[in-house]
Amino acid sequence: MRDLLSIKNLNTDEIYNLLNLALNIKKNPEDYSSKLRRKIIGLLFQKTSTRTRISFQSGIYQLGGTSLYLDWTTTNLHLGALPDEIKCISFYVDLIVARVYEHKILEVMRKAANIPVINGLSDKYHPCQILSDLMTIREIFGTFDGVSLSYVGDGNNICNSLILGCMKVELPICVATPSGYEPHKDVLNWVKKNNKEHLLTLKNDPKEVVKEADIVYTDTFVSMGQENETKKRLKVFKPYQINNKLLSYAKKMPYIMHCLPAHRGIEITDQVLDSERSIVFQQAENRLHLQKALLINLLK
Repeated sequence: MRDLLSIKNLNTDEIYNLLNLALNIKKNPEDYSSKLRRKIIGLLFQKTSTRTRISFQSGIYQLGGTSLYLDWTTTNLHLGALPDEIKCISFYVDLIVARVYEHKILEVMRKAANIPVINGLSDKYHPCQILSDLMTIREIFGTFDGVSLSYVGDGNNICNSLILGCMKVELPICVATPSGYEPHKDVLNWVKKNNKEHLLTLKNDPKEVVKEADIVYTDTFVSMGQENETKKRLKVFKPYQINNKLLSYAKKMPYIMHCLPAHRGIEITDQVLDSERSIVFQQAENRLHLQKALLINLLK
């Protein structure tokens, strides 16, 4: 593994190695406190961020490294030719984490850089989030065998990466989206090409997908860059809110996952997000540990 733009870049063994390392880092953080000594990580962000930025910056510091946070608009990234800027940045840092609007920007960066590039979020994928979510699931259940995961909401970057992550570890996933808001066709084609269709179920009715779920996962209905669609999306997605009424169709009370930030009262209610079955903040904490594992792996 040289870069991480999508979970498609990882094989199953690499994912398990990352999860094992992340769990060990979480238990024994001091054992890794000098792993990034003298390493400098560039954080190039077009989009705002809480968890991705802070977990990476804190993790780099705790591993003995240094980070440079570069807001896209305060550099010449938006003025010069992107490949030229990335080639120059590659002379100054050891690894780039980039959070961008369009995934194709990451592809340009990867070609121009002679150092590893990590996708900190794009419109198509969010691999760091989903790897830490897989860590959380494994931490709770001890295995992926026999676990049933359902995703309810928009077929967005989270949904795309969640599907890919589940396929890689043989974790069945059932996805409910409104018609016209399904996961990206590239992801569905990848599932078909790799003979993983038996692990993925696509439906439109959220009541059907929660029935057998051990975990119900959701995300915002309006992602960054889709603000002009807000009114339409809130109307279309209203039946997909994770609330006690929807969860009453589940045969057992599932765990609740959300990548945050949550829009309380829109895609999820306070009662569900703050319930005993919510593992949302365990997910958030595990961003730190998984990203440490990823950095160590890419810079070893």
